[in-house]
Amino acid sequence: MAGILNAIEISSRGLTTQRMKMDVVAQNMANVDTTQGADGQPYHRKRVVVQEDKVASQKFESVLRQSQTDLTRTHAGHRPGLALEINQKLDLSSSAPKEIQGPESSFKLVYDPSHPQADAEGFVKYPDVDIITEMVDMMSATRAYEANTVAIAAAKKNANDALDI
Repeated sequence: MAGILNAIEISSRGLTTQRMKMDVVAQNMANVDTTQGADGQPYHRKRVVVQEDKVASQKFESVLRQSQTDLTRTHAGHRPGLALEINQKLDLSSSAPKEIQGPESSFKLVYDPSHPQADAEGFVKYPDVDIITEMVDMMSATRAYEANTVAIAAAKKNANDALDI
């Protein structure tokens, strides 16, 4: 049962990450023409970065190595040492997604001398936000969100089926 709960926890972490990505994409798209923010600078494009948790990854690889046997067994307790590692809860707190801003030089210069924020040469700094890239990122995050939802539903169905036995 611990494996099913770990699967649900991992998928729920994926849901949170994809939701954060969709929120950041929506914010980028909403500020595509923002030439001056509260700090006086044009809007900086934001991204969500997810880093691998080295400890959890090593634990997972260890479990995989131990489970590779010539004969497949259906009960984890039949494999020496594996049951203890599977029942340990994975700590996913250190692999939380982080929202970052692009570098300060990421602006598009547009010649518009009549614009209020135009510099001495008549150029206006616009955020380097490409709507097509943002839409692709949104579609990718939406598909990943749907996949995590399906994974949670499958884990719940497996748990219910196991209880019916």
